[in-house]
Amino acid sequence: MNDALARWNKLPREEAARAILPCCGSRAWAASMASKRPILDEGSLIATSDAIWQNLAKPDWVEAFRSHPRIGDSRAEKASAPQSSAWSAQEQQKAATADDSVKMALKQGNLEYEQKFGRIFIVCATGKSASEILEILRRRLHNDDATELRQAVEEQRQIMHLRLKKWIAE
Repeated sequence: MNDALARWNKLPREEAARAILPCCGSRAWAASMASKRPILDEGSLIATSDAIWQNLAKPDWVEAFRSHPRIGDSRAEKASAPQSSAWSAQEQQKAATADDSVKMALKQGNLEYEQKFGRIFIVCATGKSASEILEILRRRLHNDDATELRQAVEEQRQIMHLRLKKWIAE
């Protein structure tokens, strides 16, 4: 068993939920993850995360989305753990190097998205340039609300996978 998982499995439930929360941002998800311990390996961690994530309610998903800063910003709408903020900065590293015109277009696109869907735009930004993210944002603005919610839920799931892997590697 991974050392990080072994330590986490031994924590009191509330402390375990707080420890894993930066991987997602949803308190319901974190509490459910803590209740499923012991989790013995990375594969089980990811599978458990996916099962819990897919069965959450929309407000829990939106809570997770709010734990992320907008693409191009450094602060989340909702105060997030320092670890979550650090991971967001890493994930958006390529987007941060965009020229001013792309940054402005992202800012405008973020606002348009929020006006249309009532939540921030979520994309698994790791490895994507600002121009790629802008193209994805513009394409997703054409989705209806139900389709877009499913896409945002999937993007958050991908982010969680990356973060869970980083978390157990610490």
